[in-house]
Amino acid sequence: MSNELTDTIVALATPSGIGAIGVIRLSGPEAIKIANTVFHSKDLEKQHSHTVHFGTIRNDEERILDEVLATLFVAPKSYTGENVVEISCHGSDYIIQELIQLFLQKGARLANPGEYTLRAFLNGQMDLSQAEAVADLIASSSQASHAIAMQQMRGGFSDEIQHLRQQLIDFASLIELELDFSEEDVEFANRGELKTLVEKIQTVIKALLQSFQLGNVIKNGVSTVIAGRPNAGKSTLLNALLNEERAIVSEIAGTTRDTIEESLNINGVQFRIIDTAGIREAEDTIEAIGVEKTLQKVQQSALLVYVFDVIQTQPEEVQADLQKLVHESLHVMVVANKMDLNPYTKKEHYFPDGGQVAVGGEQSPSPDQQIDTSTHDYTWVPTSALNKMNIEYLKEELYNAVISKKLNLESTIVANARHYEALQKSYESLDRVLEGMATGITSDFVAMDIRAALHHLGEITGEISTDDLLGNIFGKFCIGK
Repeated sequence: MSNELTDTIVALATPSGIGAIGVIRLSGPEAIKIANTVFHSKDLEKQHSHTVHFGTIRNDEERILDEVLATLFVAPKSYTGENVVEISCHGSDYIIQELIQLFLQKGARLANPGEYTLRAFLNGQMDLSQAEAVADLIASSSQASHAIAMQQMRGGFSDEIQHLRQQLIDFASLIELELDFSEEDVEFANRGELKTLVEKIQTVIKALLQSFQLGNVIKNGVSTVIAGRPNAGKSTLLNALLNEERAIVSEIAGTTRDTIEESLNINGVQFRIIDTAGIREAEDTIEAIGVEKTLQKVQQSALLVYVFDVIQTQPEEVQADLQKLVHESLHVMVVANKMDLNPYTKKEHYFPDGGQVAVGGEQSPSPDQQIDTSTHDYTWVPTSALNKMNIEYLKEELYNAVISKKLNLESTIVANARHYEALQKSYESLDRVLEGMATGITSDFVAMDIRAALHHLGEITGEISTDDLLGNIFGKFCIGK
């Protein structure tokens, strides 16, 4: 890897396809020199960093390939920390390929996926978590996911991890010093202060771990299933939420046999809305598969929008449906649909005296598997999907279900599974430190567990890394980044 990273690389930095312009990026020690051999206007090697120059690019036969703008970034003042030239040309596939081939002939090689950002990391322009945030920023599809990626890319998460790690390092160095004087039985690190520090760090790590559920759904979209009995109005509700005729609506029960998935952006949060087959005793094999898929989708989702017909569905039927569907980590909204036909329907008609519904399907409920349907666990939304009554209120409640966590987009939120795993391992190592001190084990074992915690925290920012880890992370980037 080290030899390859001294090469000068080239790639298209903008999306492929015909457009107004295309940007070709060169990076490496010879980037400016290579560009200068084919650029006709000013001598690029004599120009200042962060300047833009108009000229033509010609091949060896002096044929003009295009009129371009060449933007210079002289090391170390560039994204990669190397010499970088960005050629803005016309967005013709033919022109772009001709220019890239010309740069290859002059000594550059094609960049590997994520190699520009890998070089930025290796050259100290950003740490590993910031580099990963670049990919998240490119992939962000909502205001919320964009905010999380920007916060991480600007170093908020890294600063917090490095601060925790430095505090541990300070104490670890004192314990390591004790090991050097083990024969003299001296204690440089105050065990009471170490216990307080470890507990403080665990509190911060625990908050970060708890933020992962919110961060993950914001990053990937909130999986939201619309479920209920046939003809409850699920597909009509989906169409009302999307404000378009996406699902087929019919008076014939069981129209929806398979799942339909669409994206809905509410106040910057992306929801993956999934319309499912109606829940009932299936009348044929295909419908049975659809019902089974419905139950699977509910188990995998973060939000359930349970829709029932206030005319056709009795309270005991609603209770029975929810027993099949609800699981512990699920946020449930009960949508009383077709209220225009029965406007006097109230929540207490279906959930009198805060009735109990078992969590976890048809298994026998235990005391800790009961939920009070009169509490915030169930959000009651009366609506008429056909008339689009209360649809905006339902959207507000969907949004509140995500943001109502004791977190906000300004706080540090973990949205990366690798970071979550490293934090979890670090927390467990610190647990062993506390257990060791409580049982009076020797300093060398305490030091070993602290080193493990430091190692896992260092994996997040890249202070501890391997070629395999870097290859796995940056291999998922697009070529031009």
